Amino acid sequence: MPLQQPIFRKVWFASLASNFGGLIQAVGASWMMTSIAASPDMVALVQASTTLPVMLFSLAAGAVSDNYDRRKIMLTAQGFMFVVSIALAVFSWSGLITPWWLLTFTFLIGCGTALNNPAWQSSVGDMVPRRDVPAAVTLNSVAFNIARSVGPAIGGAIVAAAGAFAAFAINALSYIALIAVLARWQPPKVERLLPRETLWIAMGAGLRYVAMSPNIRSVILRAFAFGFGGIVALALLPLIARDLIQGGPLIFGVLLGAFGVGAVGGAFMSARLRRLLTTEALVRMTFVAFAVSVALIAVSTSLWLTMPALCVGGACWVLTLSTFNATVQLSAPRWVVGRSLALYQMGAFGGMAIGSWAWGRAVLHYGTEQALLMAAVILLVGAALGLRYALPPLEALNLDPLSRWREPKVAVDIEPRSGPVIVTIEYLIHEEDVVVFLNAMAERRRIRRRDGARHWTLLRDLTNAELWIERYDSPTWVEYIRQNQRVTQADAEIGDRVRALHKGENPPVVHRMIERQTGSLPRVAAVQAQMITESLSDPRSV
Repeated sequence: MPLQQPIFRKVWFASLASNFGGLIQAVGASWMMTSIAASPDMVALVQASTTLPVMLFSLAAGAVSDNYDRRKIMLTAQGFMFVVSIALAVFSWSGLITPWWLLTFTFLIGCGTALNNPAWQSSVGDMVPRRDVPAAVTLNSVAFNIARSVGPAIGGAIVAAAGAFAAFAINALSYIALIAVLARWQPPKVERLLPRETLWIAMGAGLRYVAMSPNIRSVILRAFAFGFGGIVALALLPLIARDLIQGGPLIFGVLLGAFGVGAVGGAFMSARLRRLLTTEALVRMTFVAFAVSVALIAVSTSLWLTMPALCVGGACWVLTLSTFNATVQLSAPRWVVGRSLALYQMGAFGGMAIGSWAWGRAVLHYGTEQALLMAAVILLVGAALGLRYALPPLEALNLDPLSRWREPKVAVDIEPRSGPVIVTIEYLIHEEDVVVFLNAMAERRRIRRRDGARHWTLLRDLTNAELWIERYDSPTWVEYIRQNQRVTQADAEIGDRVRALHKGENPPVVHRMIERQTGSLPRVAAVQAQMITESLSDPRSV
C-alpha cells in the first residue's frame, strides 16, 4: 500500500492540509468576485485564471521536472504560492482588492500550481513502487476530495463570519507543513551519464514522445472534452448557489462540499469499479453519469436535489481524472513522465480554462440553466469519442530501460555534439516474410521517431531483393546515445521480432556514420568562382 511508504505518507498528510487551505481560498475568491463584480463571466474567470496557467506552462514545467531535482522544484513552487497568498491576504485586508487584482493573484497561484504539479505527480513513482502507482494516484485524489468535502463548507462559514481576508490568510498558513516535509525529504540521487537537455530540446522531445504515443494522445483528447464540459459544475457553482438555490456563501460552501463528498466516495469505489469494468467502459459511464447530474442541477431549485446531483458529479470527476492520470503514468517511462503528465494536464486544464470562460459567456446570453444543459450535451459527446479514441487497459507496462545497448567504439575523434550521425541497418528478408516484416517495421518506425530518430526511411536494394536497409539520423552523437538509452523493456518485442525475420548467417549489419563536408565552404566557393571566370574567358564557352 502506498501509505506504508514513509515519505509518501508524510507528503500525503501535508498535502491534505494544503488542499484544505486551497479550497478555503477558492471559496473566498469566488464569493468575493460575486460581491465586487457585476458580470457573471467575471465569476467564471476566477476558475479560468487558476486553470489557464496549467495549460500555458505545464510543458515547460514538465521538461524542468524531468531534468532537475523534483524536490527542489516543488519547494520553489510551494514557496512562491506561499508568498502570493500572503500578498492576496494583505490586499484584501487593506481594501485594495479589485476584480482584476483578484484575477491576477489567482493567476499567479495557478502559475505555482503549473510548476508544482508535474514534479509532484511524477515524484509519485519515486516514492512508491511502480505497481502501487494507480493506488497512489487515487489516494492523492482522495486527499484533495476529503478537503473538498469539508473545506468549502468551512470556507463558506469563514467568509460569512470574517470575510474573504480570513480565508486567504488561512490558505497562506496551509503551505507551511508541506514546505517543511519537502525540505526534510532526501530522495535518492540519480546519476546522470549524459548532459541535461536544454529546455527547448526537452520540450520538443516531450511533444514528440506524446505525438508518437497513441495511448497518451487518446487520454489527452478525452481529458480536454471532460474538462471542457465537466468544469461547468464548478465554474458556475457560485451562480447556482445564488440564483438557482437562492442561497449565500454558506450554501455555496455546502454545495461545493457535496461535490467533494461524492469525489471521496468515487475514490473509494475506484478499485472495485476497475475490477468490474474495462478502463474505457468506466470512463464512458462517468461521462454519461456526469451529464445526467449536470442536467439535474440545471432544472433543480431545491438544495436537496442539487446536493445529490453534485455528489454524483464529484464521484465521476475523481474517477475520470484519476483514471486518466494513472493511464498516462503507466504509458510513459521515467525519462519523460513529467512531460507526458504535463501535456495531459495541459489538455485537461486547457479544457477547464476554456470551458470556464465559455460557460460564463453562455450564462450572459442564455442563462445559467441553458448553459448547464449545453455542457451536459458536451459530456455526452465526450462519451461518444470513446468509439474512435478508446482508452487502453489500465495495466503496468514494463517501461524500465532495456539496457541492452552499449555505446560503440569509434575510430574517428568525435565530440558529444558532433553530428549529424547517420545510421543504417541491413536486413536479409525472404520474400514470404516481407508483409510481416513491413508491419513490424511500421511499429519500429514509430518507436525510433518517438525516441528521437529523424528522417527514418526503409530502403530495398534493387539488385538483391532480400536486402532491406533501415536508415535514420540523429542531430548529434549525444542525442544518438540518448535515443538508444530510451528503448524500454516493452519495446523489446518489436526489436526481437524484426531480428527473428532476418535470415542472414550473421546479425544485421549496422553502419554508424557522421556527415562531413568535402571541403571548407569558402574554399569551395572560391574554386567555383575561379572555374566560372575561366569558363567565361574561354571563347569556346560562348
